[in-house]
Amino acid sequence: MFVKRLISAVVLLAIMGIALITGKTFLLLLGMLVSLVGVFELLRAGHMQKCVPGCIGYISVIGFYLMLYFRCDSLYELWAAATLIVMLVAYVAAYPKYHVKDIATCFLFVFYVGVLISYVYRTRCMAYGQWFVWLIIISASGSDTFAYLTGRLIGKHHFSELSPKKTIEGCIGGVAGAALLAGAYSMFLPEGAASLFDMNASLIFVGTAVVGSVISQFGDLAASAVKRNHGLKDFGDLIPGHGGVLDRIDSILFAAPLVYYILYGFMH
Repeated sequence: MFVKRLISAVVLLAIMGIALITGKTFLLLLGMLVSLVGVFELLRAGHMQKCVPGCIGYISVIGFYLMLYFRCDSLYELWAAATLIVMLVAYVAAYPKYHVKDIATCFLFVFYVGVLISYVYRTRCMAYGQWFVWLIIISASGSDTFAYLTGRLIGKHHFSELSPKKTIEGCIGGVAGAALLAGAYSMFLPEGAASLFDMNASLIFVGTAVVGSVISQFGDLAASAVKRNHGLKDFGDLIPGHGGVLDRIDSILFAAPLVYYILYGFMH
């Protein structure tokens, strides 16, 4: 099992690294693929992966990433409204096959995975985004790593019943670790990237990592809540030793939009 986890981790890190460094179309396509698989995993948990509203969700995700590719920012509200309307039309046409909760679930999952993970691509598309995008990884994956290590070493007080292994000490360690990583990373920013902000870039990076770490841990717990609701241990077995795609990106889903908007807000 350990060997499987190690090999999977190395492969995932390699793919992620290439995508973040390359950016552009490759990162966009990877984001779309991850979104489609993530939505599928969520719908499968409720046995809705093959239903008509679910298929509309898949098409909606593809449409969303096409808008990102062609930079049709003005169409986002139209896309959201059209997705909901088409799902409701399917609901009415097939009545009483589906419950209104099924439609709400499909609509939610499109946003939960498809839209939230897209902020990795959006951050990468910023000026100096090749530097800023790694702050998402620091805030999520870096935080996860430090939280795990701290929890194993000194964790005593449980944080949430959603995840018995999570401890208050681990959560604090995750926040502190993300802050340290962000502070160290900010020292290597090129002058052009640092000059984009109205205040000290290191302070912005550390503050963003702190907030990002906190919210990313709630992202992890949100995914755990969904799994608990459906009696699942993992969302799938696509990644040997790690579970499904959502099991690997749950914290990134919450950290990515937060990092994007904080950095954007502090820019000139």
